[in-house]
Amino acid sequence: MDGSRPFWEKDVTVAVANVHMHYRVPSTRAAPGGRAAGVGRAVRKVVGSQPKVLVRALAGVSLAAYRGESIGIIGTNGSGKSTLLRVIAGLERPSRGEVVAETSPVLLGVNAALVPDLSGEQNVRLGCLAMGLSPERTEEVLPDVVDLAGIGDAVYLPMRTYSSGMGARLRFAIAAAANPRILLIDEALSTGDAAFKERSERRMDELRANAGTVFIVNHAAQVIEEMCTRAIWLDRGRVVLDGPAEETARRYRLWAWKVSKGEQDAADTLLKETIAESSPSSVKFAATAQRGSPVRHARRH
Repeated sequence: MDGSRPFWEKDVTVAVANVHMHYRVPSTRAAPGGRAAGVGRAVRKVVGSQPKVLVRALAGVSLAAYRGESIGIIGTNGSGKSTLLRVIAGLERPSRGEVVAETSPVLLGVNAALVPDLSGEQNVRLGCLAMGLSPERTEEVLPDVVDLAGIGDAVYLPMRTYSSGMGARLRFAIAAAANPRILLIDEALSTGDAAFKERSERRMDELRANAGTVFIVNHAAQVIEEMCTRAIWLDRGRVVLDGPAEETARRYRLWAWKVSKGEQDAADTLLKETIAESSPSSVKFAATAQRGSPVRHARRH
């Protein structure tokens, strides 16, 4: 995305402005030193005291999402994909920067909490009610949710008997039932078969047609290319490329292929060239009152 994108610009649903996310986590990495230092490390391991290091999960991410977009987020493990979704959802506050959303986003993850001892059908009812649907509306959408999940008679069994794929499909179907204006999907669509993939694509098309915005995190560039209109490639918490899904997926796939072949120098060169060629997004917040009462996620204090 080129240029400056103010949140109040027409059709913007989510704006992320220069977001950084840092964590301090324990590290067992050995520090320089002799035998005495080694003894000290051994003692710290026993008593549980370890030095902490700074991990930078996101580094200056900016983007503006628009109504009707399906945005894929790709990158390797540790690139910041899931962290970005959690920040957009408001589950984590950024260390620096700000996120503004038109309405509260719905985050769907593989580990989204449902009740294992209840049946899938009971969990559908609970999930729909928790998202604000009335009891009457919940009963109306129940058959559609079950049909979208495509898990057959297993819907009447306790969820603890489900495979991870079955659980993920049911979670997606529940989340989509509420017609969220902003839906965030973290890897949940990687677990279905071809029939479920077709049904989920059709459901996301319906959400986008109703002026919604969908974010999808996935490791597979092909999934992003097929299901999204736009893609954002993250590497080490920074945006490498933000553009049409087909072109972004092609670049990412080429980079990943070079890495897999051990051509690290060529991969690094491609990464640097892609960053240099892309135009970074700049987001400014102003006159948000014109958009009603947006949801803000400001930095931690």
